Amino acid sequence: MGKCELLMVILLMDIIVSCYGLRMEYYMMSCPFAEGIVKNTVNRHLQADPTLAAALVRMHFHDCFIQGCDASVLIDSTKGGNTAEKDSPANLSLRGYEIIDEAKEELEDQCPGVVSCADILAMAARDAVFFAGGPVYDIPKGRKDGTRSRIEDTINLPSPTLNSSELIRIFAQYGFSAQEMVALSGAHTLGVARCSSFKHRLSNFDSTHDMDPTLDAQFAKTLSKTCGGGDKSEQTFDTTKNDFDNDYYNALQRKSGVLFSDQTLYNSPRTRGIVNGYAFNQAMFFLDFQQAMLKMGLLDVKQGSNGEVRTNCRIIN
Repeated sequence: MGKCELLMVILLMDIIVSCYGLRMEYYMMSCPFAEGIVKNTVNRHLQADPTLAAALVRMHFHDCFIQGCDASVLIDSTKGGNTAEKDSPANLSLRGYEIIDEAKEELEDQCPGVVSCADILAMAARDAVFFAGGPVYDIPKGRKDGTRSRIEDTINLPSPTLNSSELIRIFAQYGFSAQEMVALSGAHTLGVARCSSFKHRLSNFDSTHDMDPTLDAQFAKTLSKTCGGGDKSEQTFDTTKNDFDNDYYNALQRKSGVLFSDQTLYNSPRTRGIVNGYAFNQAMFFLDFQQAMLKMGLLDVKQGSNGEVRTNCRIIN
């Protein structure tokens, strides 16, 4: 990291402390083993199933984009009452809740009522990125948990059918630049997409449309073969689904982006240069990704009486 980048990070840390009330060492006195407990829990699960790295990063994103980073995505629906975010069609494929539950249970044994579910999820996503070979970065802690989780709020989650201009507009509403949006999209270097999210790009699955012209013909055959197994069949975003690297951007250059919202980043003149930059320079992608993740983790952070520390991440106190 160069001097300028380091200075930017230090300045950002000062802003975080003064504006958000979050601190890197937030749990140093109240729960000194918090970081270690979360990291050990994450590593244990990811060693058994490396695909959960993608799941934890995605869960953190889906949490922060709805009501801010307040662990609202972890709350269960109530019978005859509220239908929560996690039961939205956009969230039904989320996985890894048991990792957060396990870390929370151990933390409640060690230091009851201290570590928020929102912080656990943010730390788990960070640790998942590192486990998969991505950049090492720290995040400030001190978020409180939200008390609202409603299915109707998830309408704000970005759709896989959006084009570059629409993505730029939506991310701008959350304070992100086009560059930060493309960097965050690089999280798709991990994980898979379901056929239901990309089958509209294939002519043999929609007789009213031709094949998406932005899709490589040979790769289209691969996607068609995947979809032969049904809507829930899975396709990896790039050739290294469990490794955090810049191969996602290389795939976009080959017209082999799985989702329309992926490939549009290369097709659009507004974002193509950013994609090419990250495809050429993995270190630059890592630096921009960690800074964008740090910024995302600050979205509508709950503090004081605006939040709580849940005893059980699935239930409001």
